[in-house]
Amino acid sequence: MSEGLGLLIEKGLMFGNLVPVTSSALVERYNRALKKLTGRQTKLTDFHIDLSGYSPEIGDELGDDLYLNQNGCNREFILLTTDQRRAPLLNAKFSASRPILKRFIAENEAELFALTARDAVCGELTNSVYELSKPERLFDIRRIKVEADTTGSHVAEAQKLAGLIERFRNEEDAWWDDVLIAEMIGLAKSTGDVTRNPLALRPLVVDQANFWTSHFGGLYVFRDVPHPAAISIGAKDRLGPLPIADVYDLGQRNEIAHFLEANDLVEPIVKARGIDAAAILGQKMDFILVEAGAQLGLDLGEATRADLRNVARQVGSALPVEFRALGDLKRWAEAGGTWPTISSEHPAYFYTLRARNHADRDLVNQLLAELSPLDVRQLFICHKELFYSLYRHWSPTKQHYVARFLEQEYLTDKAGAREALFGGDEPMADPPVSPPAAPKPPVSPWERARRDRALIDLVGPWGALKGDR
Repeated sequence: MSEGLGLLIEKGLMFGNLVPVTSSALVERYNRALKKLTGRQTKLTDFHIDLSGYSPEIGDELGDDLYLNQNGCNREFILLTTDQRRAPLLNAKFSASRPILKRFIAENEAELFALTARDAVCGELTNSVYELSKPERLFDIRRIKVEADTTGSHVAEAQKLAGLIERFRNEEDAWWDDVLIAEMIGLAKSTGDVTRNPLALRPLVVDQANFWTSHFGGLYVFRDVPHPAAISIGAKDRLGPLPIADVYDLGQRNEIAHFLEANDLVEPIVKARGIDAAAILGQKMDFILVEAGAQLGLDLGEATRADLRNVARQVGSALPVEFRALGDLKRWAEAGGTWPTISSEHPAYFYTLRARNHADRDLVNQLLAELSPLDVRQLFICHKELFYSLYRHWSPTKQHYVARFLEQEYLTDKAGAREALFGGDEPMADPPVSPPAAPKPPVSPWERARRDRALIDLVGPWGALKGDR
């Protein structure tokens, strides 16, 4: 493992909040579950597990990082404790896996607490697709169901016992059925009194219309929106025909901007309620400046604002266009003046947006992080898989800056940082109407587009139209 990644681990930015498994009893339970799911076992006497029960140490031991996720779909899981709900999900192949597992644990917390007190709970996130040999197979994934039980099948046996008890209560002459009574007694030895303490897990079935997957180089699928589309991280031509109206790749910035606005998925940071837009833009500028300084081999010092201003002076005319455009927007947010023109073709465009507060907010913010990778904070929060991949190739100067920044500015208050950047869980109340402190921007071209439906070459809320029919 590289020194840079070691720094992330040291600061709790990688493999953080994994659950330690150190007792022989828990290791034995884990091995029973692992044997049941995969036919394999570990010889390790202590290790760490993530939300799904995956252990990076066991992955190394087995030489298989997907030992609980064969073929990258229908992820299996092992639960030793409900504390796993606070752990990350490593090697995620689908964006929906983590929220589904966390929801399953939350909705069955009392039952899982009782079951894991004596056995491991194992199961699977199932759908009708078991192999993904072609990209089009992804579109057969529409519903995810969580199936789970203990390694000793306590839940299934409890359900069977409950059915036998119902028969015993309602059938005539059940008192004389020695076979029925003996079967009930035998099951009760392992399940306990299910009439007083039912052993049942609430079923969880989730419709999966919009999601991200790492398969085929990375793909975002949006089906449950007014204007469906798929967005490929690599060249879209390599995917072949897909059963969806529109397919874009990251090179089609204008089309992606149009898609996001047409479906009302994003909003400009400077128009979002309840945030300090100027501060957010200023921090994005710092990240861009750090990248520029690192590329030129400049000394960042302690990377204070004074240090970064010195870097900006040294970079001079070579300042990135993203930095200049965000600076114009920051000045407008602070003091008004000339409204900046930033079209969707501009490298800074997607840095100016965030997801609106809707069911797919996290998914859209992940896509925006993909489109604005110099914003290392958003990248780390919204798309850790990509963050770790890019981090490996950064200069040591940038690695140390980013690790220190995230440790000091994010880990100290994760919830506060997320709310400040992306908003709370609930939509905020409309603010009272008052005279604006700064001049209003021109009418968004997207709003004009919705009115006349005759727009050509949309370029986004910061720019102007290239032409109308």
